[in-house]
Order: sequence, then structure tokens, then C-alpha cells
Amino acid sequence: MDKKNAMRAGVVATGTTLMMLLMSAPALALTRDDGDDPGPGLSAMETIGLYVVAPIVIFLAITALVMVLDKSKKQV
Repeated sequence: MDKKNAMRAGVVATGTTLMMLLMSAPALALTRDDGDDPGPGLSAMETIGLYVVAPIVIFLAITALVMVLDKSKKQV
């Protein structure tokens, strides 16, 4: 019985995933809407800077602020 339930769960999961992919209709994203005015694309370096470097810099800045402004007593 255990194999049968596992097979049923796999079929349901696969079918659900397939239906979600088919219903999402990514081809409709190419159709422009009224008022749609996309800006210029980003270069590879701009993309890396925006999505990799900027979050790291923000994380380090927050970490530095927390460490500098820490008011707790230092344990010896």
C-alpha cells in the first residue's frame, strides 16, 4: 500500500505542477498593455551591482552599525 500512495502523490504533484505551468501562459507577457513603457535594459555589470553587490554592502553597513552602536557590556 505504501508504494501505491507514494505513486499517487507523485502523480498528483506532477499533474498539479504541469497544470500550473500551462495556465500561467508566459507568452501573454509579450503583449503590450496601454501605457506600458519599459525603460532601457540593464547591462551585466549593472545587474550584478544591483542584485549582488548592493545587498552585500547594505548587509555590511547594517552589521557595522549594530556593532558600533552596541551598548551591552563586553564580557571578559
